[in-house]
Amino acid sequence: MRPRYRIQFPQADVERLAQDETYFYLLEPEGKRKILFHDYDEIYKIPGLYEQLFYERLKCQSPGKITSLLRSSVAQSTNPNLSELRVLDLGAGNGMVGECLKKEGVSRLVGVDIIPEAYDATMRDRPFVYDAYYVYDFCNLTEKQRDELSSWSFDCLISVAALGFGDIPTKAFVEAFNMLKNNGWIGFNIKETFLDKSDETGFSKTIRELIFSEYLDIFILERYRHRLSIDGEPLYYFAMVGWKNGDIPPDLFTTFD
Repeated sequence: MRPRYRIQFPQADVERLAQDETYFYLLEPEGKRKILFHDYDEIYKIPGLYEQLFYERLKCQSPGKITSLLRSSVAQSTNPNLSELRVLDLGAGNGMVGECLKKEGVSRLVGVDIIPEAYDATMRDRPFVYDAYYVYDFCNLTEKQRDELSSWSFDCLISVAALGFGDIPTKAFVEAFNMLKNNGWIGFNIKETFLDKSDETGFSKTIRELIFSEYLDIFILERYRHRLSIDGEPLYYFAMVGWKNGDIPPDLFTTFD
C-alpha cells in the first residue's frame, strides 16, 4: 500500500504562474517544503508522491490516452499486432507509460530518461516493466550509447507529458525520431498552445513544421483534457499518433532552438 502525503497548493497568484512555474507544498513533520511541479528529481525520490499529485489529485489521464490511441491506430494498419512493436519510451520518468504499454502486451519496451532519479523510481516501483532503462542525454549521445539504442531496432516512439517546457529539447526529440525505422509508429502529446502560431518557442515551431513535413504522417490528432490545474481548471493537450516516413536532417530545426 502506497504511503499518503499531505499536499497543499498555493492560494494566491496561481493564475499568473506558467505551467512550468507551478508548485505545491509538501507538509512534513519538520515543516512545509515547496516543490516545483517540474522538479521531477525531488518528486521521484518520494515513493508514490508523483502518482498522488498528478494522477489522484490532478486527474492526469495522458498515459492511458496515448496508449489507447496508439492501440486503435495500429489495429487499423496492415500489421495490427501491437504486441510486436519495439518501443522507445522517451522521457520515461517513473514508468507509468511503460506500465500502460506492458498491459497492452508490448513485447519489447525500452525506457530512457535524463535524470537518474527517474531510473531509481522505476526500479523501485515498476522494476519489471522495461526490458532496459537508460539514463542518457539525447543531446549528447556517445557513439557507444547510440549503437546500444539502435541495436533494439525501434519501430515505435512514445513520449508522454515530456515534450516542451525544456524537458526534452528539439535536438533530443529529433535524435529519438531518427532512431525509428521508416514507417515506425510515433505517439506523443503536447500542450495545445504549442500548435498556436503565437507560440514562438523552439519546440513549438519544430512540432508545427514537423506535422506538415514529409517526415511524418499524422494518423490521429485529438484535443483532450490532460489534467487539471491547481485551481481546478482543465489543461488541454493534443495527442498525436502517426508514422515516420524518413529521417529528419540534423540541421533542419537548429534555428528553432
